[in-house]
This record gives sequence, structure tokens and C-alpha cells, in this order.
Amino acid sequence: MWQPPGASEPPVKRPALFKFRLYVAADTLNSAQAITNLYALCRAHLMGRHEIEVVDVFEEPQRALAENIRMTPTLLKIEPSPARRIIGSLANTQLLLEMLGLDTGIA
Repeated sequence: MWQPPGASEPPVKRPALFKFRLYVAADTLNSAQAITNLYALCRAHLMGRHEIEVVDVFEEPQRALAENIRMTPTLLKIEPSPARRIIGSLANTQLLLEMLGLDTGIA
């Protein structure tokens, strides 16, 4: 499309950056599984457009209390909106994709 000299280019829409915070309880089995499953999901579906923060509730209990974390592992999807809170090992990939708004339609 022709633009007069000096006209700015329309902004390029970038895919949303997903920000996650995963609360875990040290190296318990469910926490280890949740970390592995979240990283695998992000590699497969959000390559280059995700940030993951892992918070150990034993090391930072005040933070967990401030966010009302009562069980681990608990995943918080912070961005993009709407925020989500998911509890468990994140083993069901298809359900997790749906809950995060990433449903690919693949059964």
C-alpha cells in the first residue's frame, strides 16, 4: 500500500507474551512434574513468547501467603488476561492448553 513520504508504518502486531509464576514445594514429585510439564508445554506451544518464574514456598513463604497460595504446585498465568490459577502437576496437556486459552483443537 502506498504511503506518502514521512508516514509511519502501521505497528506490527506481536504475539502475546505469556507470563507464568509457578509455586512449588521444594523438590517434591508433583512440583518437579509441574516444572517439567510447564517447560515442555512452553517449548511446544509458546516458543520465544513466555516467561516462567518458579517460586519455592519453603524459601519464600510470605510471597506465597500474599498470593493466597494454599496448595502446591500452583500455576498462575499472569499475562495475557484473563489471569488463571491452576493447581496440580500440569500433566493433562490438552486441558492445560484449554485453560490457558491456547486450545489448538487437536484431540
